[in-house]
Amino acid sequence: MATLITDVKVILTAPEGINLIVVKVETNQDGLYGLGCATFAYRHLAVKCLIEEYLRPLLIGRDAEAIEDLWQLMHQNAYWRNGPIENNAISGIDMALWDIKGKLANMPLYQLFGGKVREGVPIYRHADGRDLNELCDNIQRYREQGITHIRCQSGGYGGGAFGRASSNAPEGSPNGIYLDSRKYMRETLKLFDGIRNKIGFDVELCHDVHERLKPVEAIRFARELEPFELFFLEDAIPLEEGEWMRQLREKTTTPLAQGELFNNLYEWRFLITERLIDFVRVHLSQIGGITAGRKLQIFAEQFGVRTAWHGPGDMSPMAHAANIHIDLAARNFGLQEWSGTEPPNFVIQELKGPREALLDVFPGLPEFRHGFVYANDKPGLGVDIDEKEAANYPCENTVTQWTQTRLMDGALQTP
Repeated sequence: MATLITDVKVILTAPEGINLIVVKVETNQDGLYGLGCATFAYRHLAVKCLIEEYLRPLLIGRDAEAIEDLWQLMHQNAYWRNGPIENNAISGIDMALWDIKGKLANMPLYQLFGGKVREGVPIYRHADGRDLNELCDNIQRYREQGITHIRCQSGGYGGGAFGRASSNAPEGSPNGIYLDSRKYMRETLKLFDGIRNKIGFDVELCHDVHERLKPVEAIRFARELEPFELFFLEDAIPLEEGEWMRQLREKTTTPLAQGELFNNLYEWRFLITERLIDFVRVHLSQIGGITAGRKLQIFAEQFGVRTAWHGPGDMSPMAHAANIHIDLAARNFGLQEWSGTEPPNFVIQELKGPREALLDVFPGLPEFRHGFVYANDKPGLGVDIDEKEAANYPCENTVTQWTQTRLMDGALQTP
């Protein structure tokens, strides 16, 4: 009997206070359904509308096993293609279809990708701090958990909290997060010097610029970071100025990671084929889910570029699980960002309440144990959802503030 799609549902939930979008694809086979991540936390209602009003009618009655054909159908049906709203909507359905495929095969997804090439996935976590001592204390906390790669920031990405305009901005400038790029670079270099002097070189360090520097600044910054031997420097160049990556690559030996904002293959193709980056940092749902992600991973492998999939708090456990399944089967895996879906005793105490809520809503999460994350061996993605529990944590539709980043003169800066 053919496995046909009978319904596509959108489930909105925010157990940690972050808007998550889960898609449930139901089939004509009793009890068989798939779950996927369509999370675009800052435009969740737009994604929900696209799925319910356009993709659901397009898909009902079609073969749930025809994943490649359905992906292309969703991608081109509106004529204009790509973009975060469409790609996240497609991702939710695509991941759910792969979840169904794994359940039909009675295999975890990594088996459908060719099987494991590693037993567990090494991860990195984020350490922040108001000063060097607090940051080093947090680094040590993660090291005690067996984590050997740590991203280090102090005060975010160089801006303060959202609030009144900078004193250096013109009168009447709006509120925002004001960024002094030169001060940020000076303080970050001093910070890494302090970290290495205090904890040495036995831990791998990363840093995220978040595209908040001008390209010429990023080139100087990457060169000045070389003595501290970073594992990678992330998103040093703004997405819109990717051609500068050629000059950045020529002028520094600091390994480069790029791609958190990518949603179109033309944004990463030349970076990979010209070997201008060492790690591709794509957000899996942003490019359309597992189907697109697997193609990217295999493409990057041909050019010696490794994966370091984006793994923040604003993606659902279905996407975290998808990352892990791809990681387990990928020869060119590099490192996995991990926002911490492990049980509360592994995380900072103040996160205990929200983390327990996440575990209640999403049973079957990948497990963290002493520096590595392990997929369970349940069929498909291996993660389920308790819809009644999810309803206890409604999403909120608010104005996003952290993306309102400004230069010292009050002009907007990409966040």
